[in-house]
Amino acid sequence: MKLNALYQSKKVDISIELFPPKTEKGIEDLFKEVAELSRFHPAFFSMTYGAGGSTRNLTLELADRLKNKEKQEVMCHLTIVGQSKTEVREALQFLKEHGIYNLIALRGDAPSGASDFMPHPDGFAHASDLVSEAKRMDYFSIAVAGFPELHPDSSTRKKDIEYLKRKVDAGADAIITQLFFDNDYFYEYWEAVRKAGIKVPVIPGILPILSVSQVKRFTALCKSKIPPEVDHELRRCENDQEAAAAYGIQLATEQCKDLIKSGVPGLHFYCLNRSHSIKSVLQNIGY
Repeated sequence: MKLNALYQSKKVDISIELFPPKTEKGIEDLFKEVAELSRFHPAFFSMTYGAGGSTRNLTLELADRLKNKEKQEVMCHLTIVGQSKTEVREALQFLKEHGIYNLIALRGDAPSGASDFMPHPDGFAHASDLVSEAKRMDYFSIAVAGFPELHPDSSTRKKDIEYLKRKVDAGADAIITQLFFDNDYFYEYWEAVRKAGIKVPVIPGILPILSVSQVKRFTALCKSKIPPEVDHELRRCENDQEAAAAYGIQLATEQCKDLIKSGVPGLHFYCLNRSHSIKSVLQNIGY
Protein backbone atom coordinates (compact mmCIF):
# COMPACT_ATOMS: atom_id res chain seq x y z
CA MET A 1 0.00 0.00 0.00
CA LYS A 2 1.27 3.46 -0.86
CA LEU A 3 2.11 5.88 1.94
CA ASN A 4 -0.60 8.26 0.81
CA ALA A 5 -3.19 5.53 1.49
CA LEU A 6 -1.82 4.56 4.92
CA TYR A 7 -2.60 6.20 8.26
CA GLN A 8 -6.27 6.64 7.40
CA SER A 9 -7.92 4.15 9.77
CA LYS A 10 -8.34 4.06 13.54
CA LYS A 11 -5.67 1.35 13.72
CA VAL A 12 -2.16 2.69 14.30
CA ASP A 13 0.03 1.52 11.40
CA ILE A 14 3.48 0.31 12.37
CA SER A 15 6.64 0.31 10.28
CA ILE A 16 10.12 -1.02 10.94
CA GLU A 17 13.47 0.35 9.75
CA LEU A 18 16.37 -1.90 8.72
CA PHE A 19 19.89 -1.22 7.48
CA PRO A 20 22.11 -3.06 4.96
CA PRO A 21 24.49 -5.48 6.74
CA LYS A 22 28.15 -5.63 5.73
CA THR A 23 28.43 -9.40 5.26
CA GLU A 24 26.53 -12.21 3.55
CA LYS A 25 25.86 -13.81 6.93
CA GLY A 26 24.55 -10.50 8.20
CA ILE A 27 22.17 -10.34 5.25
CA GLU A 28 20.83 -13.83 5.88
CA ASP A 29 20.46 -13.05 9.59
CA LEU A 30 18.59 -9.90 8.65
CA PHE A 31 15.98 -11.83 6.71
CA LYS A 32 15.50 -14.21 9.64
CA GLU A 33 14.67 -11.15 11.73
CA VAL A 34 12.32 -9.93 8.99
CA ALA A 35 10.49 -13.27 9.13
CA GLU A 36 10.05 -12.85 12.89
CA LEU A 37 8.83 -9.27 12.61
CA SER A 38 6.51 -9.96 9.67
CA ARG A 39 4.23 -11.83 12.10
CA PHE A 40 3.17 -8.44 13.41
CA HIS A 41 2.04 -7.36 9.93
CA PRO A 42 3.91 -4.06 9.66
CA ALA A 43 2.62 -1.65 7.04
CA PHE A 44 6.14 -1.66 5.60
CA PHE A 45 9.82 -2.25 6.28
CA SER A 46 12.21 0.53 5.32
CA MET A 47 15.80 0.07 4.10
CA THR A 48 18.37 2.77 4.82
CA TYR A 49 21.19 4.30 2.80
CA GLY A 50 24.66 4.47 4.31
CA ALA A 51 26.29 7.84 5.01
CA GLY A 52 27.31 9.52 1.77
CA GLY A 53 25.27 7.03 -0.23
CA SER A 54 27.85 4.37 0.64
CA THR A 55 25.41 1.43 0.50
CA ARG A 56 23.44 2.59 -2.53
CA ASN A 57 23.57 -0.60 -4.60
CA LEU A 58 23.08 -2.91 -1.62
CA THR A 59 20.18 -0.79 -0.36
CA LEU A 60 18.44 -1.09 -3.72
CA GLU A 61 19.13 -4.84 -3.95
CA LEU A 62 17.80 -5.51 -0.44
CA ALA A 63 14.72 -3.37 -1.05
CA ASP A 64 14.10 -5.41 -4.20
CA ARG A 65 14.49 -8.68 -2.27
CA LEU A 66 12.15 -7.52 0.50
CA LYS A 67 9.49 -6.52 -1.99
CA ASN A 68 9.71 -9.19 -4.67
CA LYS A 69 11.13 -12.29 -2.98
CA GLU A 70 10.05 -11.91 0.63
CA LYS A 71 6.73 -10.30 -0.44
CA GLN A 72 6.98 -7.55 2.18
CA GLU A 73 5.89 -3.98 1.61
CA VAL A 74 8.97 -1.75 1.56
CA MET A 75 9.93 1.90 1.70
CA CYS A 76 13.37 2.64 0.31
CA HIS A 77 15.57 5.42 1.61
CA LEU A 78 17.19 7.66 -0.99
CA THR A 79 19.65 10.47 -0.33
CA ILE A 80 21.27 13.13 -2.49
CA VAL A 81 24.63 13.40 -0.74
CA GLY A 82 27.57 12.23 -2.84
CA GLN A 83 25.41 11.53 -5.89
CA SER A 84 24.87 13.28 -9.19
CA LYS A 85 21.40 13.97 -10.53
CA THR A 86 21.97 11.18 -13.04
CA GLU A 87 22.77 8.68 -10.27
CA VAL A 88 19.71 9.72 -8.29
CA ARG A 89 17.52 9.34 -11.37
CA GLU A 90 19.01 5.90 -12.02
CA ALA A 91 18.11 4.85 -8.47
CA LEU A 92 14.57 6.15 -8.90
CA GLN A 93 14.24 4.28 -12.18
CA PHE A 94 15.50 1.06 -10.53
CA LEU A 95 12.88 1.38 -7.80
CA LYS A 96 10.13 2.01 -10.33
CA GLU A 97 11.16 -0.95 -12.49
CA HIS A 98 11.11 -3.22 -9.44
CA GLY A 99 7.70 -2.12 -8.22
CA ILE A 100 8.92 -0.15 -5.18
CA TYR A 101 6.68 2.89 -4.94
CA ASN A 102 7.26 4.05 -1.36
CA LEU A 103 10.27 6.29 -0.84
CA ILE A 104 11.70 8.44 1.93
CA ALA A 105 13.54 11.37 0.39
CA LEU A 106 16.48 12.59 2.48
CA ARG A 107 19.38 14.95 2.12
CA GLY A 108 21.57 12.40 3.88
CA ASP A 109 24.52 12.48 6.27
CA ALA A 110 27.89 13.76 5.19
CA PRO A 111 30.46 11.05 4.34
CA SER A 112 32.78 9.83 7.05
CA GLY A 113 35.39 12.47 7.84
CA ALA A 114 33.32 15.38 6.53
CA SER A 115 31.73 17.70 9.07
CA ASP A 116 29.36 19.58 6.76
CA PHE A 117 27.02 18.64 3.94
CA MET A 118 28.25 19.63 0.49
CA PRO A 119 26.09 19.02 -2.57
CA HIS A 120 27.54 16.95 -5.40
CA PRO A 121 28.82 19.33 -8.13
CA ASP A 122 26.15 17.95 -10.45
CA GLY A 123 23.68 16.98 -7.76
CA PHE A 124 20.60 18.19 -5.96
CA ALA A 125 21.11 20.66 -3.12
CA HIS A 126 18.12 19.93 -0.88
CA ALA A 127 15.83 17.06 0.07
CA SER A 128 12.95 19.13 -1.33
CA ASP A 129 14.67 18.91 -4.74
CA LEU A 130 14.64 15.13 -4.45
CA VAL A 131 10.95 15.16 -3.53
CA SER A 132 10.21 17.26 -6.62
CA GLU A 133 12.27 14.97 -8.84
CA ALA A 134 10.60 11.81 -7.55
CA LYS A 135 7.16 13.41 -7.78
CA ARG A 136 7.81 14.33 -11.41
CA MET A 137 7.86 10.60 -12.27
CA ASP A 138 4.19 10.31 -11.20
CA TYR A 139 4.85 6.97 -9.49
CA PHE A 140 6.18 7.38 -5.96
CA SER A 141 4.52 8.06 -2.64
CA ILE A 142 7.06 9.99 -0.61
CA ALA A 143 7.91 10.48 3.05
CA VAL A 144 10.33 13.05 4.43
CA ALA A 145 12.17 13.39 7.72
CA GLY A 146 11.02 15.48 10.69
CA PHE A 147 13.04 16.53 13.71
CA PRO A 148 11.25 16.94 17.07
CA GLU A 149 14.45 18.38 18.55
CA LEU A 150 15.38 20.41 15.43
CA HIS A 151 17.48 19.35 12.47
CA PRO A 152 21.17 19.64 13.48
CA ASP A 153 21.63 22.39 10.87
CA SER A 154 18.55 24.41 11.91
CA SER A 155 18.99 27.39 14.21
CA THR A 156 15.34 27.79 15.20
CA ARG A 157 12.09 25.82 15.20
CA LYS A 158 10.62 28.40 12.81
CA LYS A 159 13.31 27.82 10.18
CA ASP A 160 13.08 24.06 10.65
CA ILE A 161 9.31 24.06 10.04
CA GLU A 162 9.67 26.41 7.06
CA TYR A 163 12.00 23.94 5.39
CA LEU A 164 9.72 21.03 6.30
CA LYS A 165 6.87 22.86 4.59
CA ARG A 166 8.99 23.21 1.45
CA LYS A 167 9.37 19.42 1.37
CA VAL A 168 5.67 18.83 1.90
CA ASP A 169 4.69 21.46 -0.67
CA ALA A 170 7.01 19.69 -3.13
CA GLY A 171 4.85 16.57 -2.80
CA ALA A 172 5.60 14.64 0.40
CA ASP A 173 2.77 12.43 1.69
CA ALA A 174 4.04 11.80 5.24
CA ILE A 175 6.62 12.90 7.80
CA ILE A 176 8.63 10.32 9.77
CA THR A 177 10.52 11.74 12.72
CA GLN A 178 13.95 11.27 14.16
CA LEU A 179 14.10 9.29 17.41
CA PHE A 180 13.33 10.95 20.74
CA PHE A 181 13.02 9.76 24.35
CA ASP A 182 10.66 12.39 25.73
CA ASN A 183 7.22 12.47 24.11
CA ASP A 184 6.87 16.16 24.94
CA TYR A 185 9.45 16.88 22.23
CA PHE A 186 7.19 15.15 19.73
CA TYR A 187 3.99 16.85 20.92
CA GLU A 188 5.56 20.30 20.70
CA TYR A 189 6.80 19.51 17.22
CA TRP A 190 3.46 18.05 16.10
CA GLU A 191 1.68 21.20 17.27
CA ALA A 192 4.17 23.44 15.42
CA VAL A 193 3.71 21.39 12.24
CA ARG A 194 -0.06 21.71 12.38
CA LYS A 195 0.10 25.45 13.17
CA ALA A 196 2.18 25.86 10.00
CA GLY A 197 -0.69 24.41 7.98
CA ILE A 198 1.05 21.09 7.26
CA LYS A 199 -1.64 18.43 7.19
CA VAL A 200 0.14 15.22 6.17
CA PRO A 201 0.54 12.46 8.80
CA VAL A 202 3.40 12.88 11.28
CA ILE A 203 4.78 9.51 12.38
CA PRO A 204 6.95 9.35 15.52
CA GLY A 205 10.22 7.42 15.33
CA ILE A 206 10.90 5.07 18.27
CA LEU A 207 14.25 3.50 19.20
CA PRO A 208 14.16 0.82 21.92
CA ILE A 209 17.48 1.21 23.74
CA LEU A 210 19.70 -1.88 23.43
CA SER A 211 22.72 -0.74 25.44
CA VAL A 212 24.11 2.38 27.07
CA SER A 213 26.98 2.67 24.58
CA GLN A 214 24.56 2.29 21.66
CA VAL A 215 22.16 5.01 22.78
CA LYS A 216 24.99 7.42 23.53
CA ARG A 217 26.45 6.83 20.08
CA PHE A 218 23.10 7.28 18.33
CA THR A 219 22.09 10.42 20.19
CA ALA A 220 25.50 11.98 19.50
CA LEU A 221 25.09 11.28 15.79
CA CYS A 222 21.57 12.65 15.45
CA LYS A 223 21.83 15.34 18.16
CA SER A 224 18.91 13.93 20.17
CA LYS A 225 18.80 14.49 23.91
CA ILE A 226 18.83 11.89 26.65
CA PRO A 227 16.38 13.29 29.25
CA PRO A 228 17.64 13.41 32.87
CA GLU A 229 15.28 10.66 34.05
CA VAL A 230 16.41 8.38 31.22
CA ASP A 231 20.05 9.17 31.90
CA HIS A 232 19.48 8.28 35.57
CA GLU A 233 18.14 4.85 34.64
CA LEU A 234 20.92 4.25 32.12
CA ARG A 235 23.57 4.98 34.74
CA ARG A 236 22.12 2.15 36.82
CA CYS A 237 22.70 -0.37 34.02
CA GLU A 238 25.82 1.07 32.38
CA ASN A 239 27.66 -2.26 32.59
CA ASP A 240 24.67 -4.55 32.20
CA GLN A 241 23.50 -4.77 28.59
CA GLU A 242 20.63 -7.11 29.44
CA ALA A 243 19.28 -4.65 32.02
CA ALA A 244 19.72 -1.77 29.57
CA ALA A 245 17.74 -3.63 26.90
CA ALA A 246 14.98 -4.44 29.42
CA TYR A 247 14.79 -0.77 30.35
CA GLY A 248 14.73 0.11 26.64
CA ILE A 249 11.68 -2.13 26.16
CA GLN A 250 9.96 -0.58 29.17
CA LEU A 251 10.64 2.99 28.04
CA ALA A 252 9.61 2.37 24.41
CA THR A 253 6.44 0.64 25.59
CA GLU A 254 5.52 3.63 27.76
CA GLN A 255 6.26 6.01 24.91
CA CYS A 256 4.14 4.04 22.44
CA LYS A 257 1.17 3.68 24.75
CA ASP A 258 1.16 7.41 25.42
CA LEU A 259 1.56 8.27 21.72
CA ILE A 260 -1.27 5.95 20.72
CA LYS A 261 -3.50 7.48 23.39
CA SER A 262 -2.69 10.91 21.95
CA GLY A 263 -3.88 9.88 18.50
CA VAL A 264 -0.77 9.34 16.40
CA PRO A 265 -1.60 7.62 13.08
CA GLY A 266 1.48 5.40 13.06
CA LEU A 267 4.68 4.32 14.82
CA HIS A 268 8.03 3.88 13.05
CA PHE A 269 10.53 1.62 14.87
CA TYR A 270 14.29 1.84 14.49
CA CYS A 271 15.06 -1.87 14.64
CA LEU A 272 18.87 -1.98 14.27
CA ASN A 273 18.30 -5.37 12.55
CA ARG A 274 17.35 -7.02 15.84
CA SER A 275 13.83 -8.19 16.43
CA HIS A 276 13.71 -9.05 20.15
CA SER A 277 13.04 -5.60 21.63
CA ILE A 278 10.65 -4.60 18.83
CA LYS A 279 8.68 -7.83 19.27
CA SER A 280 8.45 -7.26 23.02
CA VAL A 281 7.25 -3.67 22.62
CA LEU A 282 4.66 -4.66 20.00
CA GLN A 283 3.35 -7.43 22.24
CA ASN A 284 3.18 -4.99 25.15
CA ILE A 285 1.05 -2.56 23.16
CA GLY A 286 -1.30 -5.25 21.87
CA TYR A 287 -0.03 -6.17 18.41
